[in-house]
Amino acid sequence: MTKYGLRARVFTLTLAPTLIIGLLLSAFFTLSRYRDLEHQLIATGTSIIEPLAIATEYGMADHNREAVRRIISYAHRKHSDIVRSIAVFDGNNELFVTSNFHRNFEALMFPDDQPIPFLPDIIINDSTMIMRAPILTEAQQSNLSAPGFQARALGYIAIEMDMSPLRLQQYQEVFTALMVLLLGLILSGLFAYRLMRDVTRPISHMISVVDRIRRGHLDIRIEGELLGELDNLKNGINAMAISLSDYHIEMQQSIDQATSDLRETLEQLEIQNVELDIAKKRAQEAARVKSEFLANMSHELRTPLNGVIGFTRQMLKTRLSASQHDYLLTIEKSANNLLTIINDILDFSKLEAGKLLLENIPFDFTDSLDEVMRLLAPSAHEKGLELTLRVDQRIPTGLIGDPLRIQQVLTNLIGNSVKFTERGNIDIAVELKADRDESLELQFMVRDTGIGISERQQAQLFQAFSQADASISRRYGGTGLGLVITQKLVTQMGGEISLTSRLHQGSTFWFTLKLTKTDLPVSQPIDTSELKNRHLLLIEPNLQAANVLQQRLLQAGLDVTYRADMPEDDVEHHDFALLCLSPGEQPPLATILDKVFKAEQLADKVLVCLPTTELALSERLLSAGVTACLGKPLARRKLFDALIGQTDHQEEPEPLPLAATNDALLPLTVMAVDDNPANLKLIAALLSERVETVITATGGRKAVDYAQQKAFDLVFMDIQMPEMDGVRACEAIHETTLNSHTPVIAVTAHAMAGERERLLRAGMDDYLTKPIEEQILQQMLAKWIPQPQSNSSAPAVASAAPSVKPDTVNNNVSWDWDLALKQAAGKEDLARDMLQMLLDFMPEVEMLVNEVLDGKDIDLWPSIHKLHGSCAYSGVPRLKNLCYTLETQLKAGSSATELEPELFELIDEMNNVVRASQAYRQ
Repeated sequence: MTKYGLRARVFTLTLAPTLIIGLLLSAFFTLSRYRDLEHQLIATGTSIIEPLAIATEYGMADHNREAVRRIISYAHRKHSDIVRSIAVFDGNNELFVTSNFHRNFEALMFPDDQPIPFLPDIIINDSTMIMRAPILTEAQQSNLSAPGFQARALGYIAIEMDMSPLRLQQYQEVFTALMVLLLGLILSGLFAYRLMRDVTRPISHMISVVDRIRRGHLDIRIEGELLGELDNLKNGINAMAISLSDYHIEMQQSIDQATSDLRETLEQLEIQNVELDIAKKRAQEAARVKSEFLANMSHELRTPLNGVIGFTRQMLKTRLSASQHDYLLTIEKSANNLLTIINDILDFSKLEAGKLLLENIPFDFTDSLDEVMRLLAPSAHEKGLELTLRVDQRIPTGLIGDPLRIQQVLTNLIGNSVKFTERGNIDIAVELKADRDESLELQFMVRDTGIGISERQQAQLFQAFSQADASISRRYGGTGLGLVITQKLVTQMGGEISLTSRLHQGSTFWFTLKLTKTDLPVSQPIDTSELKNRHLLLIEPNLQAANVLQQRLLQAGLDVTYRADMPEDDVEHHDFALLCLSPGEQPPLATILDKVFKAEQLADKVLVCLPTTELALSERLLSAGVTACLGKPLARRKLFDALIGQTDHQEEPEPLPLAATNDALLPLTVMAVDDNPANLKLIAALLSERVETVITATGGRKAVDYAQQKAFDLVFMDIQMPEMDGVRACEAIHETTLNSHTPVIAVTAHAMAGERERLLRAGMDDYLTKPIEEQILQQMLAKWIPQPQSNSSAPAVASAAPSVKPDTVNNNVSWDWDLALKQAAGKEDLARDMLQMLLDFMPEVEMLVNEVLDGKDIDLWPSIHKLHGSCAYSGVPRLKNLCYTLETQLKAGSSATELEPELFELIDEMNNVVRASQAYRQ
């Protein structure tokens, strides 16, 4: 259907020609008449001004103003209908005489900086026309055409003429033309209307008949006689209606046949859908079996590896030479690399199934990065590569996130850079991209100088079991899962990952993460006040490594002098000299000792930074008088500890004992509340070493009963408890008379984003995470103890809190005695009791898990939660992480069928804990 109907087209095609032709003719004749009137006025003005110019020649020559005035006044009176004013100006462009007063004689004058022209001049404005003509002598007029004629006019005449009558006449002409055009349009409209009535009425009737035929009235026909082509159109419509009636009968028969065929097809599709549903269930079962197989197989492979790693760690605790220590570290790292491959396969399976959960726990951000660098440094240094780490100083030390997964992402990216780089640097940088109220957005960059990746190959990088080049697997090795796991982990943590690379010029991988700030103490802060304004000589051949190290030293307040090589003529003396050796150099020992000797002449203390491949030189260098030997890349804490520990000429003091003596116990009465016996026993043991009275309560309701009978100085409250949880118990304690203002500190293993704020809003006074670190507990006590008025032992004890740095937890082992001992405050008996309580409880959990796997409807969450709490103090990091995953998924409503792989993994891990603890006790 067209946009305009027949009626509009008839009107348009009839009126448009008339309008166009009329407009063209009217415009032509009006414009011609318009110009003729202007030319006529100009001619009239010319006929006035030229005789006046001739007539005033003698008056101007004799300077007879009266004669000139009579002439121009006569001319003004004679042509007063069109002339407004006549003025005569002398040769100096000054007014000589005028026929009447004019408000603005300047408008009639020539510009002062121009000579009087010898030809008439015309200026036309909206309502006036000014004509100017020179007054010349007869001799000047006869010589105008002579070449090189130079003369000066006697003056000139200016006439101002009124354009109003001309404009009025022009408007009358335009109005007349428009009236003629309008009359033509009216006549054309009358003819168009008559034509439309004779044509459109029959067509409208035909349209109505066709519409009724379209709605199914196939028996209707157009009647009557019509003129010309309209009669032919009528006959065609009637013939079409007859044909449609015949087609309708045939179509109905075809529809009946097609309906019968479709019914048979639907029956076949139903059979196929049943078969597809059966195939889908088989595929789901196969996927479940695959996940179960991967979980079981990964743990079967982990078991011997855990033995290798465990006994290697035990050997590392014995007295060893530097070479033996280095060999055992290599064995441990190799086993961990194999364990990483197994973990990649299991992580990929969990990521594909959407069952990999992330932790949100407080952690030391800088120490986590330094740990990654320390683990990957040997492989980089073996290839002669320099590894550097630069962290934006605006990033706080404590953050909340999943440190293990962040380390996994960085390990994958840095490991790839080491694998595909033969020479040069691998530079890691962490920048603060955005700082919001409670969260930070960080950008990580890993830049190398390796083989690079072409644009075509970059599209294949983040695909499972694939690498940029088919030859890469044979040349460099690898499963092809690292980058796809990295991408999925970054995405799950709310970030994005990408890269920029050019072939044979290196690559830069970058990713962003959003982490939450935390006020919880995650590590002992480094006090660098002793290093303020001390002088340090830095010798580092690698410019990038020197830049990163110098920036870190300057932030600590040191005055740094940088040299790329040992200076020969430096007479300035320094407090420290930091001599760094580049990987791959391997200079002779004599050369290194010579550099050390020169450094000793320039500084009081000399520290040597060695590649990890040269750590065997440490004993020789220390015997030669070096203050300390550090491995590259330098961890921030180790570097400052080495510098601070050597600022004093006295020997290093013995470490303070972890527990306070009985004479220094704080005069406090503290209540510890926890439904888990192992957790309650540990926190009671830690508190009994620091306060005089500790009362334990095995549940929230019992804690409220105690609070109604006795006043407490402090309450440590577990959150997840049966009958009455920690939040309700806190509210009830604050409602009692004796403890309405007693601080209640939440103790929980869940450090998810917003958990601290939620508990504080619910009435808790502070927040403490499990497992409890002794120094954090000491700081918590120091924060909430009442300050005495006089000097007492309490502040002294608080200030004498041990400066112990939390050990990094190895999450790849089933049981770590050192970790268990640390969590038990260094007491072997307490650590064994905690472990035994865990071992005694595990058969009950295993029985419940087996019943669930057999199909019984049992609520596993309370048992898993209790097992999770026991794991926090028994040195079982892998079992603890697995319990955290299961507890979180069960709390989110996951069914036992969905958690079958994790439940099988839980049983295996409990068996691994039993075997590992039995091997230790034997």
